Amino acid sequence: MPFQSQVSRLLDDEHRANLELLGQLEQSLARMPRDGGSGNVDLAALLKRFDHQIAQDVGRHFDFEERELFARLDESGDGDMAALLADEHAVIREVAGELLPLCRAAIGGTLDADGWRALSRGTLELVERQVAHIQKETMALLPLLDDLLDDESDRQLALAYADA
Repeated sequence: MPFQSQVSRLLDDEHRANLELLGQLEQSLARMPRDGGSGNVDLAALLKRFDHQIAQDVGRHFDFEERELFARLDESGDGDMAALLADEHAVIREVAGELLPLCRAAIGGTLDADGWRALSRGTLELVERQVAHIQKETMALLPLLDDLLDDESDRQLALAYADA
């Protein structure tokens, strides 16, 4: 779906990159031995990208939406959608917060078999939650932004997001 606003396109690009990473990670974890993935170079590289995505990108992306977009949605009469998306952000942040130390232990080579199972389960949960969340935003939030943002607001928000 071609979005018109800069903000929608920026968020959509991040969504697409996130979905690609989550898909790769899900496939890699599905092929992982039951006792863990230590020594798997591809998985180690994916986990480093995933760690960055959890630690930096999720918070930055969610914070921007909550701070800059959800109030605008509320003012335009779409507050229920903003509230639903904010609730999903809270759950995804919670799952991500549980995964971050497991991910870092895996990267550092200190994760035991139970930890690998917890990392795999938690990652699959996060994948499921984020995919559903991204679909909602792609189908509902991003098209609304195209209608909601005037050219100047769109430009200012796009610059603010790029600087964040």
